[in-house]
Amino acid sequence: MRAYIVHGWDGNPDEPVLKWLRLELEKLGWEVTAPAMPDPGTPTIESWVQKLKEIIDNPSEDTVLVGHSVGCQACLRYVETLPEETKIRGLALLAPWMELDQQTIEEEGEEVVEIARPWMETPIDFEKVKRLVGKSVAIFSDNDPFVSLTQVEVFKNKLGAETLIEHGMGHFSPSDNVSELPSLLKVVLGF
Repeated sequence: MRAYIVHGWDGNPDEPVLKWLRLELEKLGWEVTAPAMPDPGTPTIESWVQKLKEIIDNPSEDTVLVGHSVGCQACLRYVETLPEETKIRGLALLAPWMELDQQTIEEEGEEVVEIARPWMETPIDFEKVKRLVGKSVAIFSDNDPFVSLTQVEVFKNKLGAETLIEHGMGHFSPSDNVSELPSLLKVVLGF
């Protein structure tokens, strides 16, 4: 089995929860790739999807994609570019969003809004993603400062994803002191 772990905006592959997942999967014999995505402080759809195209060799039924935050969108948008006959085993989405929480937009300011705008406004062909992915699971936290729980319904309805809501995990970021997430490992192993 192969897993690709895609970090989020301003993130990196060595964030505690992502590194923990990589090491746990490797112990079980998985081949895991966790790339440093280009320009993480100013992520663009084009550069992030292109990076995934470069590193994911022959996506297939033994391929699992794991994304965190905007990395979830990068995974979805990558799958959207694949030929119709491609099948991927699973998609695990940690704190995914199609729109940012209004408070985040107000607090972060215009620069952040400009970076986020293409991610929020460029549609995703969720029907195609559903056809190409065996199973999708989205994990949220009930106190995420960036991702409102309204996003749960978006991923349930548009992607047909199973959803889990963790308690008190923030955005699953280093500042939230989340270094392990057994539910994420269970999801990935359950694909």
